[in-house]
Amino acid sequence: MDDPVDIDELRRLVGDYRRERGLSLRAAAEESGVPLNTLSRVEKGHLPDLANFGRLVTWVGLDPSAVFGAAPRERAQSTTDTIRVSLHNDPRLTEKAANQIAELVSNLYDNLAAAETNTRVSLRADKTFTPRAARQVGDLLENMQAALRADDALGTDYGWDEEG
Repeated sequence: MDDPVDIDELRRLVGDYRRERGLSLRAAAEESGVPLNTLSRVEKGHLPDLANFGRLVTWVGLDPSAVFGAAPRERAQSTTDTIRVSLHNDPRLTEKAANQIAELVSNLYDNLAAAETNTRVSLRADKTFTPRAARQVGDLLENMQAALRADDALGTDYGWDEEG
């Protein structure tokens, strides 16, 4: 092999990643930190300098070895990336169908796997007490009250009155 970097693979990966995300060349250049002209040349099959090569493979989410000769050509930084790669490797799916399914999976994953955020609030810090925090405290108090009423309905008596 004359060239240790598979430039066709780099060209394909960078172009596919940009298009999957719906980015223009200019937006992709800004996001990746690679000059617009360099990004355009890479998508036409030209090899970038080492610094821009590093920026591109990092932006695309690859191990740099993925575009070297016989190295593995997978990127799997997340569950959705693994699924996206599998869908694109499925010979029964067109590229458009694979992208649509991957987008659905990504949206579902983002909605269902989102970690619940906890907000800590100091009632003495009234200047930083945001409306969102106030709603969360209100919801928490309502849930606590409902749990206490449910315990009362079961006959559990903690000695608390509704009156105070």
